[in-house]
Amino acid sequence: MSDQTAIEQATRRLSQALDALDSAVERRIEIERSRALLVEQNHALDADRSRLAADLDTQTAKASRLEAANRDIARRLDAAMENIRLVLEAQN
Repeated sequence: MSDQTAIEQATRRLSQALDALDSAVERRIEIERSRALLVEQNHALDADRSRLAADLDTQTAKASRLEAANRDIARRLDAAMENIRLVLEAQN
């Protein structure tokens, strides 16, 4: 093999190796972009989850207050109906 042929083969191998390296770098850059996008989406989901949890806590507290008010109103209505029943019985 002549020196020229050996140099050409070495040059070809170097060129192929550089092309492979370039491709690997491009893939790595794309992976990092995808990773950054996933991290950003994860942060957005965490923020949404926190907001939804706070909203749920607020609505749960409101539902508890409404249930307590409903029980109080039902108790008062029962007492009023009992008073009305007693008044009507007293008149008979």
